[in-house]
Parts: sequence; C-alpha cells; structure tokens
Amino acid sequence: MKPNRNWADKYKSEANVVGQSICMNGLGNGVACRQHRQESFEQAPMYVAIMTYVGYGIVTLFGYFRDFLRAVGLEKCHLAQERQEQKDFIPLYQDFENFYTRNLYMRVRDNWNRPICSLPGPVFDLMERVSDDYNWTFRFTGKTLHNVINMGSYNYLGFAENNEDFLKTVADKTVQYGAGVCSTRQEIGNLSIHQELEQLVANFLGVESSMTFGMGFATNSMNIPALVGKGCLILSDELNHTSLILGARLSGATIRVFKHNNMHSLEKMLKEAVCSGQPRTHRPWKKILIMVEGIYSMEGSVVRLPEIVALKKKYKAYLYLDEAHSIGAVGPSGRGVTELFNMNPADVDVMMGTFTKSFGAAGGYIAGKKELVDYLRSHSHSAVYASAMSPPVTEQIIRAMKCILGKDGSTEGIRRVRQLAENTRYFRARLKEMGFIIYGNDDSPVVPVLLYMPGKVAAFAREMLQRKIGVVVVGFPATPLAEARARFCVSAAHTRDMLNQVLHHMNEVGDMLCLKFSRRKYAPQPDLCDDTDFELDS
Repeated sequence: MKPNRNWADKYKSEANVVGQSICMNGLGNGVACRQHRQESFEQAPMYVAIMTYVGYGIVTLFGYFRDFLRAVGLEKCHLAQERQEQKDFIPLYQDFENFYTRNLYMRVRDNWNRPICSLPGPVFDLMERVSDDYNWTFRFTGKTLHNVINMGSYNYLGFAENNEDFLKTVADKTVQYGAGVCSTRQEIGNLSIHQELEQLVANFLGVESSMTFGMGFATNSMNIPALVGKGCLILSDELNHTSLILGARLSGATIRVFKHNNMHSLEKMLKEAVCSGQPRTHRPWKKILIMVEGIYSMEGSVVRLPEIVALKKKYKAYLYLDEAHSIGAVGPSGRGVTELFNMNPADVDVMMGTFTKSFGAAGGYIAGKKELVDYLRSHSHSAVYASAMSPPVTEQIIRAMKCILGKDGSTEGIRRVRQLAENTRYFRARLKEMGFIIYGNDDSPVVPVLLYMPGKVAAFAREMLQRKIGVVVVGFPATPLAEARARFCVSAAHTRDMLNQVLHHMNEVGDMLCLKFSRRKYAPQPDLCDDTDFELDS
C-alpha cells in the first residue's frame, strides 16, 4: 500500500477510457492503446506497508536515542558540526535531513559510490573496501572483485565499450582535434564535427534542426529558462527529473504539478489555466508549457504521448519532451517514444535528450524547428557560456548514431536495438513470474523492483554483491519514504546467460529476504529467443 499512489486504481480505469477515446477519434493508434495496458503499478499488501512504517519508526526511535548519547558524550559524533560561535546562525542543513543522514544513510552508505576500476560495460571490476567505524570512513583492502555483472548502468545499447575496431574513429579524432576545446561554441570552439553531429541528430529524430550541449543535466536546467519566464505557466509531471525541476524554478515561471501520467489531472489544469489566466490579474498566460519525460527513470513508465499531444493541441499549449532514457532505447529503430507510438515528431515542440545513456558518451541535445534552435543558440546560457563538447565525445556519439542508422555499413546498430527490446521483455517477464512487484512499462529497460523496508534495501544490495552482481538501490529522498527499490537497467550487451544468472540469484535472494510481495499470478512463458537469433538482411 503506497500513500502517494492512492490514485493508482483510478488511473488504470482512466487509462483505458481515455486511451480508447483517443484511438476512436483518430488521434492515436492500436500501439498506443496496448502500451497503456502494459503499465504496472501494483500495490503492496497491507502488512508490507505496516512493516515498512514500523521499520522507519524503530530507526527513528533509535536515532533519537543515539543523538541523546552523543549529546551527553557517551557516543562519538563523526559528523561535521557547527562551531559554538555559529549557533545563532541559520543551520546549513534542515533538521530532518541531518537526522536522516547520520542515523540511517550512514548505516547503508557502503551500497553507494562503490569504486569501479574497469570499463563499466556488461561486467566490471570493483575495488574492495571495508569500514571500521560503521561506514563513516572506508579503507581499501587491496583486493579486486572481478567480473561483477553490471545491472545498474544506463548502457542500454552497449556502446560503453573498448572494442578497438569500433573506437578507431574516436581515436583518430582525438589525434586530430585533441581531448578538449577550451572555448565556447560562439568563440573559437565550434568544430566541424559539432556541426556534423547536429545535422545527424536532426536527421535521426526527423526534425528541422538541433543543437548539442556538453552536459545532459545543463541541457534542461539552462535551456528551460530561455524558453519560458515570468507570466508563463509550466505544467510538470510529478515524477519529472531534478534537472527539469531546477530549470523550471530558474525560469521564474509559475509551476503547477499534475499527477503522473494522469490525463484527467493534466486536462483539469489546462482548462483552469485557459479559463482563469494568471492569478489576480486574470490575464492570459504568455505561454503554457507541458513538461514530461519519455521514460521515467525511477518508475520505468512510458509517457502517454498520444493523449498529451491531443490535449496540447486542444488547449494550444507547448510540449517539452525529455527523452534522456528513451532515445535509442525504445522504438523499432531506437528513435524514442515518438516512434514507439508512431507519431509525427513535429507534434512535439521541444525534443530534448541526452547522449549519456544509449550512446555511451556525454552531453545532450535540443531539437525541433529551426526557429527554436536558432533562438536558443543566442539565448541559452548553456550555449553561450559553456565549453564546447569534447571532440572524442562528439565522435563517439557520431559513430554510435551512424551505427544505429546503419550508415557504418553494418546491421550491428539495429541488432542492438532489437536485442535490448528482447532482453527487456525477457527480464521483466521472469521477475513477474517469480513474484516480485515491479513498476513500469513492459518495453522499458528501466526495471524498478520494490523492496519497501529500509533494512531490506541494504541487505539486498550486499547479498547481490556477494553473488557478483552489481545493483543500484534507491530510497528516500529519491523515492517516496515507503517505496524504496532496486533499479535494474537492462542492456543489449547483456547475454542470455548473464540475465539468467542474475535471475537465478534474484530468486534466491528474494526467498531469503522475503521480497516476493506480488499477489498477481503470471503464467510461465517460454523463452522468447536468445541473443544469437537476430539475423538481419544486409
């Protein structure tokens, strides 16, 4: 039972009604309707919710008791503290944040920031470290844990690799241009390969123009303030990424949050915005911008794009689509959610994405109409002041995108796109059969497995690492307090043997820690096909 998802059951019925009406009106298609039915947000049994809150209650009580011991000098405080003469100043940290950090996070801190000493591909090597003071400090043992299966990186298409044949052009461009530009694009940092990349991105997305940036986070946070400002309204999905939230706050626009993927909530806000206008003055909003993501990184859900586009057109709003996790990862040829729903890219006003995931590089892009891109070139802080993208990184993106498009003369790119889709469906289906509660869309390579209880979060990560499987566990404040989870990221580089090994250990750990909370029954499915079955016509 999840307090922030009381609307979950209502949403399921709404999704079918709205999705069917969109399809009947000719604004969507059968693919879109099927996608909605594949979303899953199963609620946990009541006893799980109760035990989760009881666990946090016990942690809180012991936390206050340990704070008392520290106050009287019976326990040493390792945390940095303000000096006595600073007591009258405003504290740097909020009380609860500080309390949560020292009494809960420090106990499980060993599960994050693990030092990797190899390529973070489908497997990696991990430096062993131990703590003698309950995770306040760490020391290295000198040992290395080899060939840990990587189930946490966003390496969706496996382009984070060190194959000499694939990386030859990257090495050549490094020799030609060097490792860094040391200037902005508007000064003397505009290289020919930057322009080549922008044209390639525009062709890949099927839009008029695009521009690239050296940092994915800044692509959102620095460009949104250039698009909207005071007197504008931003309607933001409640589960949007921090970069979108920061960009919206920096813009000075009014921000209103609608329920995740809930079209009734969004339409209600659009109606109110159009009818009532700005507060007090009731003047019309200068712009209304809807901000959504293609795939939500903590939920694994896919945006309901056909319905949002229909609402955008009905109420004359603009649409900002963040495809950080969906570009390259979904769609028959990896072109993201517009291709997944068979929609015209021109229906999306601002297409944003990053190169840090499917393309195994760094940076981001904004794409759309030529007028939009030309405007951002002179008004975006990220375009004017940030250093140009590194030449080796630029070439890495170009070679990955050409591989997906088949412009390198091979079918390797499309094979990887199809392999990712196959691995995703296989991995999700097997986890459901085992009885785990997992969130999201069946086509999403982001696979959240719900753990709920704080003690099981750390135990799960440690048990999996002992079995040489690296996972990412996530809890508050990145998720709601009672919805801690492990987030698996499936890659095309994962072989069927790797996935089966992970699933085998997941089954054991799930039984050991009692993590199989699902009350739904799934019929076992036959193996779909293994990673050697993809033979494409050249």
